[in-house]
Amino acid sequence: MDDLTLTTALWDLVWSGRVSGDTLAPLRATLGSGRPAHRPATTRRRRAVLPSRSGSPLVGGRWWLLPSPSPDTTQRAHAQAEVLLERHGVVTRGAVMAERLPGGFAAVYQVLRAFEESGRCRRGYFVEGLGGAQFALPGAVDRMRALSPNASGSFADTASGQSAVVLASADPANPYGAALPWPTRPGEVGHKPGRKAGALVVLVDGHLVLYVERGGKTLLSFADDGRLRPAVDALALAVRDGALGKLTVERADGGSITDSPLAAALEEAGFHPTPRGLRLRA
Repeated sequence: MDDLTLTTALWDLVWSGRVSGDTLAPLRATLGSGRPAHRPATTRRRRAVLPSRSGSPLVGGRWWLLPSPSPDTTQRAHAQAEVLLERHGVVTRGAVMAERLPGGFAAVYQVLRAFEESGRCRRGYFVEGLGGAQFALPGAVDRMRALSPNASGSFADTASGQSAVVLASADPANPYGAALPWPTRPGEVGHKPGRKAGALVVLVDGHLVLYVERGGKTLLSFADDGRLRPAVDALALAVRDGALGKLTVERADGGSITDSPLAAALEEAGFHPTPRGLRLRA
């Protein structure tokens, strides 16, 4: 069995939920390769190739079989509800629908309501505009109250200390496309944001400012005020830290990056012009 066959077989087991490992390095290597591990590139070989001594970086670390799913449907439903509460903090209909769980929100709702009655979670109108069927862990509710503008503390002055974060668009910490709808943009730019593999979002004080398509060639902006600069700075910092690798922006908001107001902000953040667009390396 050569490296390619071994890698394909192992990742087929991973995607089916049968095997897990002790490090995220193979997953990072898979994402960095630009192709899923279970869809290896087709190559022509005249003779069989034995596995290399060091092995492929896509299969590094230690691997083991995961336990089989419990045959008890009630036990599985309780475990699923606990995972949702731990992952999202506040579970809403939109968050559950984004998970694409069998049975949808109606199936999870029954378990969450039982959790509320037993004191394992709280139900309330925690996030405005998302309906009354919201469930949260007590710790999540306390943290939201601590961040409230009416609390004894105060928010950092957004003119001098804004909080910007770069996330995968499908990350549970990104509420857009799940608990919250994607912001609308004036006009038609040819494509829309989505919770897609490889895409990124940049949030500033919880507001969506930038959407980065997979590969980084295309950007969508959702703010032209004081949030734009910290969002671009956060994106540039993620590149310099090696989290994104090389980033070359070719288009923004449906047009060439050279014609976009984003160009000046990107250049101030360290991106430099190339024949293909604005580029920044780690």
